[in-house]
This record gives sequence, C-alpha cells and structure tokens, in this order.
Amino acid sequence: MIGRLRGRLDGRGENWVLVDVGGVGYMVEGSARLLDGCPPDGEAVSLAIETYVREDQFRLFGFLSEEERSWFKLLMGVQGVGAKVALAIQGVLSPADLVQAVAAEDKAMVARAPGVGPKVAQRIVQELKDKIPEAAFGVAVSTDAGGPASQAHLDAMSALTNLGYQRAEAHRALQAAAAASEGDEGESAETLIRKALKELAK
Repeated sequence: MIGRLRGRLDGRGENWVLVDVGGVGYMVEGSARLLDGCPPDGEAVSLAIETYVREDQFRLFGFLSEEERSWFKLLMGVQGVGAKVALAIQGVLSPADLVQAVAAEDKAMVARAPGVGPKVAQRIVQELKDKIPEAAFGVAVSTDAGGPASQAHLDAMSALTNLGYQRAEAHRALQAAAAASEGDEGESAETLIRKALKELAK
C-alpha cells in the first residue's frame, strides 16, 4: 500500500492532482483544501496517501498532513459516508474544526459541506464523538486560544476521562469553564477540573 508520495506536481483537475515520482505520474484525489494547499505545477510536493483497492478500482487519496488522513479514515468509517462526502467535509472543515464540531455535536457545522444532509451530519457527530484521538482535543484548544493548549487543560481532560466522562463531553465542559473564566490564564488542572465538574453537573 502507498502511504506517502514525494515528487513533483505535474498537473491538477477539479478534484485531483498529478504527482510525478521518478517519471511515474500518480493521480491523487483530494479535497478543495488539498488543491488550495498544493504548490504550483513543477514544484516539489509531499502528500500523505490513503490507498483504496477494490476489485474494479485502485484509488489514491491525498492529504497535506497525517492528521487529515486520519480524519478521512474516521469519516469513511461512518455508515453512509463515502469518499466523496468525506472529501467534501474536509474541503470546508480543518481537523481542528472537525474536533470542535464533533465534540459539540454541532451537526449544522458538518452540514455546511456540499452534499451533506442533516441526517448524515447527525450520524457523523454521534458515531465519532468517542473516536477522536485525545491529542486532537489539544489541537482544537490551541486553535481556539490562539496558542498551544496548556498542560493544565490536557491534564484536566485526562482526569475527567479517567473519572468516566466521555472525551467529547469533558472537552465541552472545559471549554464552557474557560469561557466562564473570561480567558483567565495559568489556572491549575485542579481548578479547571473543579469548574468543569460544575458544568457537567448542570
């Protein structure tokens, strides 16, 4: 299986790019985010690849990061979500956006992608809320705060999940606690846990 391609960009279409690797051109399908993020034709490119092999087809899907590739696999695991829908979602939502949408069970955010109806969006947030890697929540916190996620926040997340709370609901409670604190910085993990538990008890 092909997991990564490094070569020279040799052309592009509406939903694909052609990567020349040692004289062999690989047609790689991707989202609008991939097409926007690729360099001009003729320049070097390195893409994370998800290979799909079926009896009647061999397809390569490309991503700018391993994180995007992981989300593609998660989305493809949801009933009713095929490659076209997964790529449409990834074209409008970054990995951090997806974490936020799933953690908040915000189906409207997912349904912004073309071709994604409310029922499919609901299924996505329901099925993926317990499958988000814990490290991904740190990415979302970092994006929200405009800086790296604090160790205290990550420790608080770990403690809440150890107490039996699902990661998605722990993330929501910590976000609500942070909002209530009006962005106070330097709070200890114990303080964050206490505030989050109050949110969870509501």
